[in-house]
Amino acid sequence: MLTRSLSLVLLLTTLIGSAAFAQEVHSLDSVREAAVHAVRARLPQVKGESVAKTNAKYFVTAAALDSRLRLAKCPVALETIAPAAANSSSRMTMGVRCPAGNPWTVYVPVTIEVELPVLVLQRALGRDARVTEADVQLQTRRVAGTAASFIGDVALLPGRHLKRPLSTGTPLTMETLVADVLVRRGQQVTLLAQTGSIEIRAQGQALSDGGIRDRIRVQNSHSLKVVEGVIENAGTVRVEM
Repeated sequence: MLTRSLSLVLLLTTLIGSAAFAQEVHSLDSVREAAVHAVRARLPQVKGESVAKTNAKYFVTAAALDSRLRLAKCPVALETIAPAAANSSSRMTMGVRCPAGNPWTVYVPVTIEVELPVLVLQRALGRDARVTEADVQLQTRRVAGTAASFIGDVALLPGRHLKRPLSTGTPLTMETLVADVLVRRGQQVTLLAQTGSIEIRAQGQALSDGGIRDRIRVQNSHSLKVVEGVIENAGTVRVEM
């Protein structure tokens, strides 16, 4: 009888200990969710010149963690560690850490896809080729990366050419196109600034090469002050006041 009682006590102790241990283990799913939430918060909005002005749908997926990984239950909210450099990559690694109790840090690989309207080539084009409206079709695609990289507006095609050959069906990105050089270093340009209804013009000298909508530095020929502006055409750089 004594032996049986001792066995029951040991069994109960083992079960209680196992349950307590299980309660002290942090959920790996919550670690993955923290990484996904942090990545979503860093995603660029769908606005600006490089994409169509529509709502994009993001798909952010955290890689599965090793099921053998046992992390101590974190008594406070998890913190995240962002990559040193944010970019439009389709992959990044987000750090998730527990700063209290038994501290730990886990690095979670995350993949990013976006569904949005994007210009797709209807025929193969070679390097340095100019892409016209007739060469592309607007299609809704689910592609790797972030919305900021993709082109969804044909108005962005003039003044640019392909950096490398592209095959039929390739979605266009800002990285695949190079702006034609409109302003060269040392060239005399007109600096244009506007405040309200007042427009101010001045002469300046470009300090670098640039294409349409590129931001370059220009030295004012009169004041010798160096300012930054955006190239509007082959002889004009608009400066913000």
